Amino acid sequence: MTVADGALPIRGRAPASARADTAPRGWVPAYVVLLGAAFSLSAASWDIQWHIDVGPDTFFTLPHLFLYAGSALSGLASLAVVLMTTAAKRDDRTVDAAVGGRAVRVFGGTFAAPLGYLVAGTGSAGFLLYGLFDLWWHSLYGFDAVIASPPHIGLLLSITLSMVGAVTVFAAAGEHSWGRIGVVLALTVTLAFSLVAAQGLEAFEGGVIDAITVGITFLTTLVVFTAVGFLRNVRLVLGFGVVFALLQGLLWWFSPWATGVYAEAVGLPMRDYVTRAPLVPSQMPASLLVAAALTWGIMRFAGRLAAPLGGFLVGALVTVCGLAQSALVYGYSILSFGDLVPTVVLGALLGALAGFLGRRFAVMLRAMRESR
Repeated sequence: MTVADGALPIRGRAPASARADTAPRGWVPAYVVLLGAAFSLSAASWDIQWHIDVGPDTFFTLPHLFLYAGSALSGLASLAVVLMTTAAKRDDRTVDAAVGGRAVRVFGGTFAAPLGYLVAGTGSAGFLLYGLFDLWWHSLYGFDAVIASPPHIGLLLSITLSMVGAVTVFAAAGEHSWGRIGVVLALTVTLAFSLVAAQGLEAFEGGVIDAITVGITFLTTLVVFTAVGFLRNVRLVLGFGVVFALLQGLLWWFSPWATGVYAEAVGLPMRDYVTRAPLVPSQMPASLLVAAALTWGIMRFAGRLAAPLGGFLVGALVTVCGLAQSALVYGYSILSFGDLVPTVVLGALLGALAGFLGRRFAVMLRAMRESR
C-alpha cells in the first residue's frame, strides 16, 4: 500500500529496501501536536499577562479558551494516530516505528499506541481534566489570579508531559530532517512551558535562596543537556538557542499586545501599574544560547565528567545571568556577593544533577531512533 509523503502514519508491509527508499511519513500528526502545544503556550502567556495587567477574571475568557483549544488539538492528533495504529495492528499491517516510536499495548491490548503519542495524548487528557478542576475551583473560590493554585500547577505539569511526548515523537524520526528540526522546536516549547510551572516555587520565596531562579536553572540545564546529547550537531544546538530567543522575543511582544487589544474589546480598563515586562518571556533565560554553546564544548571535550561538571558550570552561569536579568528587567537592586552565594551554589549543584539527568534522557531518546 502506498501512502503519500506526510499522510497518516500507517503503511502496508513492504520489503526493507522499499521502505528505506520511501519518503518519510508521520510529520503531519507530529507537527499538529506541536502546533497545539505552541498555541497553548502563547495563550498561557497571554492569560498570565491578563491577570497581571487587567486583573482577576472568570474561567470563560478568550485566553482560557485558546489555551484549552490548543491542548485539545494536540490530544485529538494523538488519538487519531493511536486509533490508526490500533487498526493497522488488528489488520496485521506494518506500522512505521518512526511514527512516535514502537507501539505499546494499552488496556490489555485493546489499543496499540506509539509511545510518543501515548505520552502526548495522556498529557493532553490530563490537561483537559485539570481544566474541569480549574472550572470547579473558580466556581468555589471565585476569581483566581495566581499561578501556584492546585489546578494551575496540574495544568502546567500536564502540558509539560504532553510536550515530553512530542519530543519523543520527533526523536523517533530523528533519522529524518523533519524529526531533528521537530526535536529542536519541541524542546523549545517544552522548556518554555516548564519555566511557567517553576513560578509555583514562589511559595518558597522569602529566605536566602531565590527558589524560582534555582528552579529555572535546573529545568534549563536539564533541557539543554538533553538537546546537546541528542542532537550532537553544533548547528542544531545553536539553532535551539536561536529558536528559544526568537520565541522569547515573540512572546515579549504578543503577551502585552493581546492583553491590551482584548481589554479594549471587552471594555475593561488596564491597571495603572502595568508591568514593565511580560512575566513569561521575562522569566525565560536570555543566556540560553551561551549555555547551549558552553554545553556543546564541554560535552565534546570533557569526557566522562562532562555531564556533572558541565551541569555545574552551566547551572552557575544560568543562575548568575538569571539574577542579573531579573534585576535589569524589574529594576531590582543587585544583591551583594554574600547574598548571591547561596542561590548560585544551589543552582550550580542542581545544575550538576540536571546535567547528569539530561544526558541520560538524551541516551533514551537516541535509543528510540537507533533500536528500530
